[in-house]
Amino acid sequence: MTDGTRRTRKRLTSALGLGLVAALALSACAAPESTGGGTAGSSSLMLAADNGSPTFTRNFNPFVIEKRTMSLIINEPLMVVNALDGKSTNFLQSDYTQPDAKTIVSTLREGVTWSDGEDFTADDVVFTYNLLKEFPALDTTGIWSRVESVTAEGQDVTFTLKSEDSSAPIIVLAVPIVPEHVWADQADPVTFTNENPVGTGPYVLGDFNANQYKMEKNETYWQADKVAAEELVLPAANSQLDVVNNGYDWAYAFMSDVENTWNAADEGNEYWFPAGGTVGIAPNLTKAPYDDVNFRRGMSLALERGIIAENASEGTVGAAGQQGLLLPTQEEWLTDAIPDEGMVTQDTAAAEAAFAEAGYTLEGGKLVDAEGNQATMTITTPNGWTDWLRAVQEIQKQYMAIGIDVKVNQPQPAAYFKAVQDGDFDVAMTSFGGNGSVYQGYYNLLSSDFNRPLGETAPSNYQRYSNPDVDALLTEFRTTVDEDRQKELAGELQEVMYNDVPVVSVYYAGLWGLFSDKSFTGWPDAENPYMTPTPYAASALVVLTTITKADG
Repeated sequence: MTDGTRRTRKRLTSALGLGLVAALALSACAAPESTGGGTAGSSSLMLAADNGSPTFTRNFNPFVIEKRTMSLIINEPLMVVNALDGKSTNFLQSDYTQPDAKTIVSTLREGVTWSDGEDFTADDVVFTYNLLKEFPALDTTGIWSRVESVTAEGQDVTFTLKSEDSSAPIIVLAVPIVPEHVWADQADPVTFTNENPVGTGPYVLGDFNANQYKMEKNETYWQADKVAAEELVLPAANSQLDVVNNGYDWAYAFMSDVENTWNAADEGNEYWFPAGGTVGIAPNLTKAPYDDVNFRRGMSLALERGIIAENASEGTVGAAGQQGLLLPTQEEWLTDAIPDEGMVTQDTAAAEAAFAEAGYTLEGGKLVDAEGNQATMTITTPNGWTDWLRAVQEIQKQYMAIGIDVKVNQPQPAAYFKAVQDGDFDVAMTSFGGNGSVYQGYYNLLSSDFNRPLGETAPSNYQRYSNPDVDALLTEFRTTVDEDRQKELAGELQEVMYNDVPVVSVYYAGLWGLFSDKSFTGWPDAENPYMTPTPYAASALVVLTTITKADG
C-alpha cells in the first residue's frame, strides 16, 4: 500500500510548502472570498464538487449530462453502491432481494416525503423508470437494456429482467427517483431544467446565482438526525488556488505535491487518494505482433510498474497487478492460482524470452524479427492528460531500453476516444474497473459482445479481445446468484488476465479526496473506506449522512 492510499495527517509548514502555495497564488488570478467553509465550528460545508464553465446554469435535471451535481443529492436512488468494494447502502429502499437471476424486488422505505410535503410512494418509482423507457435519452446507464418491466404492489417494486443477470442490482437500483406529481406534467423531460427541484434527499436548493449556489438542510428528511451540515456552499471556481486558499471542507481534485500544498495550507487539511480503477495499456489485438500472446507477455514483463506509477501520480498511487482487480478493496476475490497476488515485477530476461517465443530477438540493442526489422510501437494517449503522459513517457523509455522503437501519439481527447473506439491505434492508454462490480469490470474489458470491426465504434473492450471460453465464464458469472461460484469464476478470469494479457495493467487510477477536519469529522479513509471520496456523485449521500460536527 502506498502513502497515497492512507489518509495523511502530516502537517507541513516548511518554506518549500509555503513557497509552493505562493506559487499557486502567482499562477492564477484572485479567488473569490470564502463564504463559510473551513472555519472551526461552522455549520456550513464548502464543496469543490460542481464546476462552472466558467459559471453555473440552473439545471437540476438529474438525468442529463449538463446537470448540477447536487441534483443527485436532491433526488435519491433506491441505493448507493461503494465503487471501491461493491457494497451498497440503502436509501429509498429498506432492502432488496434477488430471488432468482431474472428478478429484483425492492422494498421501499416507509414514512418518506418529498420536500414539498407530498408522500413518496411506489408509484413514483415505477413512474421514474418508465420515464427513462419513454425518453431513452434520459436512460444514460442503459437500464432498459436490462429491464423488461417494473411493477409495484404495496411497498414492493419488482424489476423483471430481460435475461438472467445477477450483477444488475448495482446498476438498476442506482437511478435517481423523481416525483411523479412534478415530472408527469413536463412535455419534454429531456430539455426540462428542473429549476426548482423537489426531492427526498437531505438538502434542498437554496440561493442560486451564476457564481455560486447553496443547498439548505431538508428539515423533513427521513433521516434528518444524521445530517450534520446545515448548509452546503458550492462556488463555480474550483482551481487548485481556490481549493488551497479558500477554506474548502471537501474537494475532489488531483493536487500536485499534495503534502506541500493542500496539507500545508491548514492544520485541519487531510487527503485520501484510494485506487479507483486501473490504468493500463491496451494492445490492438487485430494487429501483429500484438495478436501474439507471447509478445504481450513480453510487454508486461518488460515494465517496472512502480516507477511508472511514481512518475504518473507523484507517488500517490501504486502499481497495479495483472489480475484485473482493484486492491485492496477487492482482495476477497483474489485467487491463489496465480503468483504474488497477480503482481508482475520487471524481469528483462523473461521478457526477452517471451519476445523470442513471438519471433523477436535482441540484436545490437534492437528487438528484431526474423527479417531483421525492428519492433515498432506507437502509444496513443489524450493530449492534456498530464498524468497519463508522464506514464507514457516512462513506458516509452522502458520499452526502448529493451529494443522497441516507441513513438507517442497525443490527439485531443475527442480524437483519442474516436481512435480507440474505432480500433485506430497500435497501443493505447486506457482505464478500466472501479465501478464496484467485479463481474462488470471483467465483462466490459473482455466480452466479445463489444467487438466491432475496425472502423466501427466499440463501446468497450477497445483492444477487441475475443475468447469463447471467456465469454462462457462471463455468462455463467452473470447468471449465477451463488456467491461461492462467482468467486471461482472470478478466479478463472484472473488467470485469463494474467496468462493471456489482453491488457497490460500498469498502475491504479486515484480518486482525489481532499478534506478538512476543522468543522466536520468522519470522512472516509483507508481505515474506514465506507465510500469513495467523490462529492459530485450520489456517493456524497453516504458521506453527508455519516460525517459529524467536529465540536460534537
